Amino acid sequence: MHSLPLFHRIGGQRVVVVGEGEMADAKARLVVRAGGIPCAETEAHHARLAFVALDDPKAAAAAHLRLKRAGLLVNVADQPDLCDFTLPSVLDREPVLVAVSTGGASAGLAKHLRLRLERLLPQSLGGLAQALSEAREAIRRKFPEGAARRRALDDALAEGGALDPLESRETPGVEEWLASPATTGGTQLHEFVLRSDDPDDLTLRQARLLGKADAVLHDPAMAEAILVRARADAQRIALPADPPGDGIAVILRREG
Repeated sequence: MHSLPLFHRIGGQRVVVVGEGEMADAKARLVVRAGGIPCAETEAHHARLAFVALDDPKAAAAAHLRLKRAGLLVNVADQPDLCDFTLPSVLDREPVLVAVSTGGASAGLAKHLRLRLERLLPQSLGGLAQALSEAREAIRRKFPEGAARRRALDDALAEGGALDPLESRETPGVEEWLASPATTGGTQLHEFVLRSDDPDDLTLRQARLLGKADAVLHDPAMAEAILVRARADAQRIALPADPPGDGIAVILRREG
């Protein structure tokens, strides 16, 4: 991966759009939709981002050079080698945004992946996210310890859980979940012997537990492609070692 996925807040900020016609209009609409203010290149000194939407490759390259010299991050339509950033295909369930990117390789592929996801993610997803945001302090009061709070949310948001995000619902259900008895705590230990370094060979259960684990104990030679399936903030502990005394721990061993 050669890109760092980010969501850049541009509310009330100027964003340069260079070009005319349908392609430039589309970029300007994206800026407005995100709360930004499209502006001309003459206002580049007020901006941090720029879009170049010109059909002439030489003119686009020249505009790119001028804007880079002005210190802006630049996106040049149809020229991925001149892009400091690329635009993903965005699925909007405000405040939830799902961005699908191919790093400029194929906008068409990103669009069709997003269209598939549109059918999977219910409109109620945004309401669930907003309700969880509003209940943040109540969740902290019920689960004051960070690891316990994370496990409680993992259980509630898992498939079939009280707050399963893929279930369409009339109300978010967060208040009902908070009113139910707490069932988190203790240690969960799961051990797997893997036959392959290919993450596609992980079972659904193995992949889910890796994504929830607080600690991953692994053979020193375990492939990085497997280990990155765990949470970024999960502990990584090379074997031999004892698991931590609390939370979800996954032990990964290589066959043979």
